[in-house]
Amino acid sequence: MVIRSVNLETVCGITSTLPENMMPEVAFAGKSNVGKSSLINALMNRKSYARISSQPGKTQTINFYNISDEIYFVDLPGYGYANANEKVKAQWGKMIERYLHKSKALKMVFLLVDIRHAPGANDCDMYDWIVDSGFTPVIIATKLDKIKRSQIDKQIKLVRETLGCGKDTTIIPFSSETKQGREEVYAILDSVIEAGI
Repeated sequence: MVIRSVNLETVCGITSTLPENMMPEVAFAGKSNVGKSSLINALMNRKSYARISSQPGKTQTINFYNISDEIYFVDLPGYGYANANEKVKAQWGKMIERYLHKSKALKMVFLLVDIRHAPGANDCDMYDWIVDSGFTPVIIATKLDKIKRSQIDKQIKLVRETLGCGKDTTIIPFSSETKQGREEVYAILDSVIEAGI
């Protein structure tokens, strides 16, 4: 995948109408401190295009990035941020659920989890939501550079078992520091672009 251009095209809040995009969309979901912005920046070959915040839970909108006029990266609000009040959390949940159910252009959902830990209750709920919406998520296990090589297989097994995903579910260990795993994600994105709409 060659990134020729990146453009933040649409920002949707809680009451916004979702865009009716003609190009395929791939969505990125994950809890607020899992490294979602870092992953998106690494995929876009940009240092800080997707805003990385020192305050987790800052992304309260659905952001649509037009990538090379071929595909949209859709950055969903980070969930599970402890300091957000219950009303705000519920609104984020409704916004994500509405997008998963309503977008006609959505072709693939990437669910990010931290490879260092077993996925939490919020991660498991999000996984179930994605599956219930008719998608088989690709799991991206972030922060790969924070564990030893010898731990990778054990941690991947832990992620798979905790989420309850089958052997056919793809899990990609990823590091935004070393960019390990990026080519595997690019291969999936290329297949989405080739399949078209």
